[in-house]
Amino acid sequence: MNTITKYVVLVTLCLIVSRVNAQETQTDSVSTPLKYKIENLERLKKLIQDEEREFLKAEVEAVNQRMENGELTEAEAEMKKMELAKKRASNIENRIAIIENKIALIKRNDAIYEDDIEDAVRIGFNNFGEFSGIKFKRKNKPRKYDKRTTSDLVFALGANNAIGDGQKIGDKYTFLTSGFVELGLAWKTRVFKESNAMRFKYGLSVQWNKLTPKGDRYFVQNGNTTTLEVFPSELKESEFRITNLVVPIHFEFGPSRKIERDDYFRYSTSDHFKVGFGGYAGFNIGTQQKLRFEEDGDRVKQKIRRNYNASPFVYGLSGYIGYSGVGLYVKYDLSPMFKDQAFDQHNLSIGMRFDLD
Repeated sequence: MNTITKYVVLVTLCLIVSRVNAQETQTDSVSTPLKYKIENLERLKKLIQDEEREFLKAEVEAVNQRMENGELTEAEAEMKKMELAKKRASNIENRIAIIENKIALIKRNDAIYEDDIEDAVRIGFNNFGEFSGIKFKRKNKPRKYDKRTTSDLVFALGANNAIGDGQKIGDKYTFLTSGFVELGLAWKTRVFKESNAMRFKYGLSVQWNKLTPKGDRYFVQNGNTTTLEVFPSELKESEFRITNLVVPIHFEFGPSRKIERDDYFRYSTSDHFKVGFGGYAGFNIGTQQKLRFEEDGDRVKQKIRRNYNASPFVYGLSGYIGYSGVGLYVKYDLSPMFKDQAFDQHNLSIGMRFDLD
């Protein structure tokens, strides 16, 4: 009996020790996240002060700009600055109070609460409670008073063909299946300080120009010469594509609407007509021919990538006329499709252009 009692006591003690160790381990794993959370909340106070000061600096610059433009007198500007300073001081006080309350809540309850308050710092831990890193949210930036340069995405598509010495549009290439696509990023800068009537637009675009030869013809490269020849059998598909990387440059004209606020102003061309004239220059980055036909009863599809003596440097003229972000777009390659040929061919494209702000 005594022996059994001893074994029971020993097992019980082992279980108690194991449970205590487990609790200590769990406590350590929880305290580490709390420690880092509190430390980063303390650092967040300094970030809040710096951020509000940056906003105040930008707002004061905007007030000074309005005073220089004659929109405010010196006395009105000084009063406006005082109001802005009081607002930012109150913001600092309120935001830091929120952080201090959150720190007190964590210390009092020994736990991290998730609520609607978004911290600028996120602390990560793995499944074992080990620290895995700190992630800072994107910092708020003050709005610029006068933003003269904006950016947008450019997308265009439409019909493509080629003209040349004695060659008219549609003589050698079909209308319906020959086309072009252009995709790029453009920046637009207001030329004049006090007017948005003229804008300088520039960027980087990729152009895909596709031609579909008529009459079972395909391109053949013989040394430095590239010619259109008749394929030995019927072609189900014959497609020739040239890909260019270009820098488009346009001068854009048209009316716009001025949007004025206390701390910034902007010009908007939405719901207004515009017209752009310019050109582009760049490099050929790829040439491909795709053929589809039947041979001995088998369906054959070929994709041939080679230079086909395509001009390595491309340049041309382009223009558009539109309303808001949609317009009619025309571009013409001044550079020939192929270099050192008996007669030159030039790409001509007409389609729709979309400027997506």
